[in-house]
This record gives sequence, structure tokens and C-alpha cells, in this order.
Amino acid sequence: MRRKPAVAGTFYPAEREELRKLMDLLCGDVDREKTNAKAVLSPHAGYIYSGRTACKVYSRVRIPERVVLLGPNHTGMGAEISVYPGDVWETPFGDVEVDGDLRERVLKESIAWADDLAHLYEHSLEVQLPFLIRYAEGPLRILPIVVGHLDYDRAKDAGRRLGEVLKGEDVLIVISSDMSHYISAEEARKKDQILISAMERIQTDELYFKAVQYNITMCGFIPAVVGIEAAKVLGVRQGVLVDYTNSGETTGDFHRVVAYAGMIFV
Repeated sequence: MRRKPAVAGTFYPAEREELRKLMDLLCGDVDREKTNAKAVLSPHAGYIYSGRTACKVYSRVRIPERVVLLGPNHTGMGAEISVYPGDVWETPFGDVEVDGDLRERVLKESIAWADDLAHLYEHSLEVQLPFLIRYAEGPLRILPIVVGHLDYDRAKDAGRRLGEVLKGEDVLIVISSDMSHYISAEEARKKDQILISAMERIQTDELYFKAVQYNITMCGFIPAVVGIEAAKVLGVRQGVLVDYTNSGETTGDFHRVVAYAGMIFV
């Protein structure tokens, strides 16, 4: 089974050369020392809005062969925690192999269910792939996991068990999420700082319950709980904010924005 792009031509260019030119414009030629991060947080909006933030994340980390992708379920389709059951994801830059061995280990531990419906139209994982391909130093194998609405204990448990599966592996966890949606840039920054602070201190209970308490519309706060808990099993001690911006920087409208954060967990 091959997963075809759902948002190529809308969130990012569908043609290889056009995509390369856009990413050159957004990312530039970055030459910096790479961090051996265990996890990152990267946004998933259209590239003209959030692409520079994604570049700032991926350009700072060493990308190993194995990458676990965790994103929210925007469509509501599929299983509670859905791992892609097929073999390949297509991108304008070429095919990316799904890590079948790692998937079987995740399924064996009953962390997720093999399900393609949640992945069919979901954009949050797809938009990460061109950045991963651009900055990877070698081949990639991905494990795409879409996370639905879980209570905190379920999300924490899934993350801890995923971390146990990943122990001993050279792996990067990619948490895909935007921050506050459709409020003023000023209000977004105030609300988002609450959750960014929790992620910097890897306090997932604070992340989850304050997102709910203050109605902070970070679409991937539950995948972030899963990913951070997994990363903690792998030895992560802190999150580091590398960029924060919003769509107003592109549109000029700061009264109604979507905000984006980029973080590295080390």
C-alpha cells in the first residue's frame, strides 16, 4: 500500500523543482552544528506561513534513519491511535519507506492500531517529510502515527510504552502541531507561552490540563504529551524553543492568526 500526498499543491508545491525553490527561499543555506535531539516540535501549516519555523527546527538536529511521526487527527477518521499499515509514502522528492519492523513492535505492544483511514487526508505528518528529506544525511524510514482525542492517562501511558519500544534505537520523534488558532497575535502569544513553558520543563500534565483549562487551541497537544513522554524514557531532560511566529507575519493581519512554535527536546 502506498500513501499518496493529500495536500501537495495546496500546503506546499506538488512539483519537485518548485518545492525545492520554495524551500531554498524559506530555509536558505544553513551551516550549523547539529544537536542529537530525541524529539522535535514542528508546525504543519502551509509552507508560506510556517515553513521558516520548520526549517529552523530541522536545520538544528541530526536526522537519523528512523523517524517516528506523531500528529493530531484533524479528520476524526480512523482508530484512536493509528499507525499507517502500508509500505511507502510518496512525496515530490521521492518515496519514503515506512518502518515495518518498528510498526510491528508498536502493534505487538498494543500502543496503536494498523489503520489507513486516519492517514488518508491528514496533513500534519505529510508536510514534515520534505523537511526531513532535505536535512537528512542518508535514507529515511518513518513510522507515521496519528493520535486522536485521548485522556491524559491514556496519552501518557501510550508515550511511556512507545519510549520503551524505542529504547536503544537511533531515532528522532517528530511532534507535529500548530499553536493557537484564530485569535489575535497578542492573545496567542500569551496563551501559547503557558504551554511552551510546560514543554520546556517537559511537564506533560501541565501541558494537557492547561490546554483544556484555558481553551488553548494547540491542535497537537495530545500528540505532544505522547511524544514528550516517549522522549523522557529516552533520556530527554528539557525542551528548547527555537522559534515562535504567527501567520500575521505573512498576511499582515495580526487580529486573527494561527501561531507556530518550533522546539527541540534534548
